[in-house]
Amino acid sequence: MAVYTDVSDEELEAFIASYDIGALTSFKGIAEGVENTNYLVHTGAGPYILTLYEKRVRSNDLPYFLSLMEHLAAAGITCPLPVRGRDGSVLRELAGRPAALISFLEGVWIRRPGIAHCTELGTALAKFHRAGFDFPMRRDNDLSLPGWRALFDDVRDQADTVIPGLRDEIAGELDFLGSHWRNDLPVSVIHADLFPDNVFFLGDKLSGLIDFYFACNDMLAYDLAVCLNAWCFEPDASFNVTKARAMLQAYGDERPLTDAELDALPLLARGAALRFLLTRTYDFLNTDANALVKTKDPREYLRKLRFHRLVRSYRDYGLGST
Repeated sequence: MAVYTDVSDEELEAFIASYDIGALTSFKGIAEGVENTNYLVHTGAGPYILTLYEKRVRSNDLPYFLSLMEHLAAAGITCPLPVRGRDGSVLRELAGRPAALISFLEGVWIRRPGIAHCTELGTALAKFHRAGFDFPMRRDNDLSLPGWRALFDDVRDQADTVIPGLRDEIAGELDFLGSHWRNDLPVSVIHADLFPDNVFFLGDKLSGLIDFYFACNDMLAYDLAVCLNAWCFEPDASFNVTKARAMLQAYGDERPLTDAELDALPLLARGAALRFLLTRTYDFLNTDANALVKTKDPREYLRKLRFHRLVRSYRDYGLGST
């Protein structure tokens, strides 16, 4: 979450008036995240999240995201719900941006997840994947291999100003992944961005999943690889195999992985690390200095990418070991 677009009191009061949720009492911007503008809004009916969709999110993708939240909630996945206005619509316009009001989800995200959190995450991710099997809409993953190449074209000339030698390292990784990437694994709806700040907890118990604006149809094991990167490294960049084992075992208890998925996991983890290295590099070079947003360090994902290059088997992530 972030704030790129300012909204006046008058604009927001008029926007809230189109819902049956009471009058606006307060609002404030939320600085976390990098994609959309978000405000915490309080009305007579309680708290809500107001999201204004910025330029990277295509307006024709919004029905997919908002319908997915409704589908997941109906399937028993705890997640925010789009609020329908008096006219029945979930999508409106505010300050020149497409906008939606989303229900508030109780809980906090964990800055440094432990083994119990990783176990909860593995179970929740598998349930999310299972719930997506009968979701009727489809959206391709814009940030898979072709999208990575397009991002590299955008940052190629300036990459070495971010990290010396980054241009050649990314180019070599793209060549490798282009020759080895898998397209034969189980596919359904994936979250594609399930970082700790998109998962809420009450104590050690997971209370819900949020921020579905990268969701798409892609390989389920790739989504798990994203989570390995996001949840199982320590602040000193070391890989925590105990956390990884807990996450993978909990996932497999709910949705068993195929042999092909297991064998592909190191490759998919490399791809996931490259994806976030590229988007962080792009954001580092292109984020407006005046935006209320915290840019994230690309170096973190370069270190993770280098770790996964050394992995030879899914067993190195803790499965099959005691």
